[in-house]
Amino acid sequence: MDLHQHTHLPVLHDPELHTYCARGPGKVSTMADNKAKSTKPANKTPPRSPSDPTKDRAAKRLSCDSNSSHEGAMAGEISALEEAFRKFAIHGDTRATGKEMHGKNWSKLCKDCQVIDGKNVTITDVDIVFSKIKGKSSRTITFEQFKEALQELSKKRFKEKSDEEAIQEIYKLIEGKAPIISGVTKAISSPTVSRLTDTSKFTGSHKERFDPSGKGKGRAGREDLVDASGYVSGYKHAGTYDHKVQGSK
Repeated sequence: MDLHQHTHLPVLHDPELHTYCARGPGKVSTMADNKAKSTKPANKTPPRSPSDPTKDRAAKRLSCDSNSSHEGAMAGEISALEEAFRKFAIHGDTRATGKEMHGKNWSKLCKDCQVIDGKNVTITDVDIVFSKIKGKSSRTITFEQFKEALQELSKKRFKEKSDEEAIQEIYKLIEGKAPIISGVTKAISSPTVSRLTDTSKFTGSHKERFDPSGKGKGRAGREDLVDASGYVSGYKHAGTYDHKVQGSK
């Protein structure tokens, strides 16, 4: 057979063979490694759809509600002592949060809850303890400082008891209590005020504004109204004419 004759051989379409022929045997493994590196695991997670703002807000609100409910559950565990502290802390102050108490409300708490007995504990003792417990630059005390102040007063209030029994006794005086609201302020009664409000001693135009019983005449006491009754002003028997005429018949 003539070697110079062209032999028709089948053409092999193998990418690795072409790579081998083009770059040599030393590059085949490199290409295989590159293929392995470039091949990434398919992401099986479905594409995320555009979020609905309404649903997002609802989810956030539910999250906040769950947090609030958790906080509410914690708030439900507040002791009766701390509840009383908060009630007195916000008394008379619309901006108070109930977390801190001023000296005035501290004194009211000690007075309303009978911590001050006038013998062992006085208002002076209460003020001294408050100044001692609060910070130098602070004007209020926290609940923890409040308990420290009560511990100081319990030693004076219940001298005959141990420290532990004394603090429990003073807690009982405060637990479940609320500020006592005073009644309506009464009018001051004094000779000067009585003289100024006694209408029987009024003179001049002021006297004309009230009748003999002290009741105001209203418009008639402020303005000169025309009397069309036909009687002279000040006539004692005004209004009796018709009665006399009818009686004579």
